[in-house]
This record gives sequence, C-alpha cells and structure tokens, in this order.
Amino acid sequence: MLDDFFIRALVAGIGVALMAGPLGCFIVWRKMAYFGDTMAHSALLGVALSLLFTVNLTLSVFIVATIVSVMLILLERRRALSTDSLLGILAHSTLAVGLVIVSFLTWLRVDLISFLFGDILSVTRSDIAVIWLGGLVVVAAVIGLWRPLLAATVSPEIAQAEGMRPEGVRFVFMLLMALVIAIAMKIVGIMLITSLLIVPAATARRFARTPEMMAVLASLIGAASVAMGLYSSLYYDTPSGPSIVVAAMLIFLVTLLPFGARSRLQ
Repeated sequence: MLDDFFIRALVAGIGVALMAGPLGCFIVWRKMAYFGDTMAHSALLGVALSLLFTVNLTLSVFIVATIVSVMLILLERRRALSTDSLLGILAHSTLAVGLVIVSFLTWLRVDLISFLFGDILSVTRSDIAVIWLGGLVVVAAVIGLWRPLLAATVSPEIAQAEGMRPEGVRFVFMLLMALVIAIAMKIVGIMLITSLLIVPAATARRFARTPEMMAVLASLIGAASVAMGLYSSLYYDTPSGPSIVVAAMLIFLVTLLPFGARSRLQ
C-alpha cells in the first residue's frame, strides 16, 4: 500500500498533524505564534548547514532550532530587549544567514521552493518511519508533561509555588517544538509550519470544553486538513503544502459562520 506516492503522503501528513495538534494548543494558549515563526525560520539555517557539512537534514534542523531556543532564553535573562524584538532578530537573522550559506553552495543544485513550501509528495518509507517515531516521542512527552505544561501556561508563579519548574518545562516545550519543526519541514515547508500548528488549534478552541479535548480536536482537524489539502492538490494540480494550509484555513473560516460553535475554552 505504501508503494503509492499519494498514500505515503497521506500517512506522513496525518502523522505530522497528530503530533502538531497538542503543541499547537500550547502555542495558542501561550500566545507564542511569533516564537513558532522564529523556530521555523531557523530551519533554513539548519538546511544550509546540513548541505554544507553533509549531515542528516532532520538532525541539523533540530540542532539549530534548539540552539536558537537556548539563545532566546539567555538573551531574555539579560533583559536588554523585549521578547518580541529578540524573536524578530533571531528569526530574520537565521533566515538570512541560511540564504547566504545556500548562495555559496554553487556546486549543489538546491531546490529552495521545496524547503520553503514543502514537498510531501516525495516522502519515502524512511521519512514516514521518522515522522511516526518522532510523533510518538512528542505525544508521549506531552502526555507525561501535561500537568506541569498546563500549570506553567496558566500561571508560572503558581506552578513555581507548587514545586514545579516552569522554566525547565518551557525549555522542554521548546525542544519538542524544534523536533516537530525538523520533522514537519518536508511536509508543509519552512514558511507554512507555523500555520499547521496554529490554525487547527485555533479552530479546536471554539469547540473544546477542556484542554484535553482541545488537544485531541486540534490533531483531528489537522489530519482532516491534510486529507482535504492533498485531495484538492491532486484534483486541481496545486502545490500540496500550501493546499493543506488552505484547507485548514477553510475549516477555520467555516467555524466562524453564524451556526459555528461558540468559544468554549478561553
């Protein structure tokens, strides 16, 4: 069954959607959309270094995204600039450095479009294995850290008073984000990863009565977006990555219609 390129794309995309859903909820709750963009932009630097040193692409992107997370934490402690300014500097700097490095790789033919907007139709069986194994790690980590993650999201001060370590939990969350971005990059691309994280979670928020329900709904909506996007891409001959994001957007817009559910989870 996995010999068919469309089935492989569908299995891979659903795997990414299932692990992106819970993390997307925390991005929405924490109002960290710009952080997601920063992590995604840094992925291009990871791509450039992977090509330059001939190392595994997913590993390179994960390492670079992790380094960017550590830099953000260290710079925040200096309190020289606001967090959004630091995120802007890191996002555009890593993106620019990545593009400059790629421009020097004249001996390689680099398809930047596939990195920027994804190439899900070219996923292999090994890609699927990485996506689903990585997804299991992410989902297991989120389940194991659900209570401290949720507590630190609601109130870091209360979480600290209860003996939790909100800063440590935040760093683990950043690591999970780095892993998801490294894995998902081939599916929807660097420029669209944040959309796949945020849009299904924002849609699920309108229907969920509990945080747990929102996480599950976000994963299911993301999976539905992947299926709709891939089938529309096949039928209309449109780019697959952007088609998935457009499908997610359309689902969100439908929920805004008068008959849509009112927001349950604030």
